[in-house]
Amino acid sequence: MVDDGYLMNDQKYQKVISAGIIVFRWTEKGPFFLLLYRDRGAWDFPRGRMETGERSWETAFREVEEETGLKAADLKVQDNFKVFEKFPYNRKESGKASQPIFKIVIFYLAETKQSQVVLSNEHAGYGWFSYNEARKYLSRYKVRTNILKKAFEYIKSK
Repeated sequence: MVDDGYLMNDQKYQKVISAGIIVFRWTEKGPFFLLLYRDRGAWDFPRGRMETGERSWETAFREVEEETGLKAADLKVQDNFKVFEKFPYNRKESGKASQPIFKIVIFYLAETKQSQVVLSNEHAGYGWFSYNEARKYLSRYKVRTNILKKAFEYIKSK
């Protein structure tokens, strides 16, 4: 979803909203988190851009199904968990001037019993990782490691 945007430091930023789900499953070693491999060492949670008329949770379920094949019925959403990631960046498109973007990503948390996923062509791989392993793979994005930490602490508190 895109709207008129924000004005920061005298520069107009287009607002883009995405949503996703931090998916985990229980193993004998504790919770393992699903990460998807995009390219160039980039691991991430399933997520994507909100479409016109969608609510954030609808986007999150749609994106998880598109990217992993996991349907809403395969996921048990954890009540009262919703975190936000917010950051500015410049979108560069070939032959065009870069466009300043202010991105908001809304993450939910859900448990699954499924261990196999069916990847979309957006991703080159996936893995189920312990908290410490997942933290290492997400370490290039400090905000993501903090989001993972919040999810892990929430799971431990239940």
